[in-house]
Amino acid sequence: MGLFSPPLSSHIPRRAFLFMPFAFAGLVALSSRKEHPLPDAAKGGSGSKVKLIIFSDNNERKGTVEVSKIVKTGAEWQRQLSAEEFAVARKKGTERAFTGRYWNNHEAGLYRCVCCGNAVFGSDEKFDSGTGWPSFWAPVAEENVSTQTDTSLFMKRVEVLCSKCDAHLGHVFEDGPAPTGLRYCINSVSLRFMPRE
Repeated sequence: MGLFSPPLSSHIPRRAFLFMPFAFAGLVALSSRKEHPLPDAAKGGSGSKVKLIIFSDNNERKGTVEVSKIVKTGAEWQRQLSAEEFAVARKKGTERAFTGRYWNNHEAGLYRCVCCGNAVFGSDEKFDSGTGWPSFWAPVAEENVSTQTDTSLFMKRVEVLCSKCDAHLGHVFEDGPAPTGLRYCINSVSLRFMPRE
């Protein structure tokens, strides 16, 4: 382009000028729109029915029930949980190794989801993995936990969730002991331990 180029408007078709006010209005509307966090229902919990195995606190199997998934907004979960519980169980965080209350727990009992009380793991399946997190070779019942692919942190892992409320519990790896060969690596803060009487 030379020093004395014709004005820019001569290079733009007339139709473009007709649409510019609408495009500008759309951009203003998008930029002024406030971001509202999605409720947990929009992140996977649908209130749909799920079958669970019920256990007493003494780890006795009581039977199967069909219940609706627990669905709450992020604000409702924040009111119910501590800041650390919310960060891990609802925001998929991870506690630091060797800091959780259950990584070195050897008592007999049942581990329940911190969010909804669903029985998720038992002491009979717990083993010392040396990782600094509570580790189990199986859940207390397959129905009570679910899994999904996790591609965060630039790696592919399998996330473990509570089937009743979709709380983030931890991850499962294929380097555990017999009989399953699995290691459910779970955050203590996502659990409540009920000692066996």
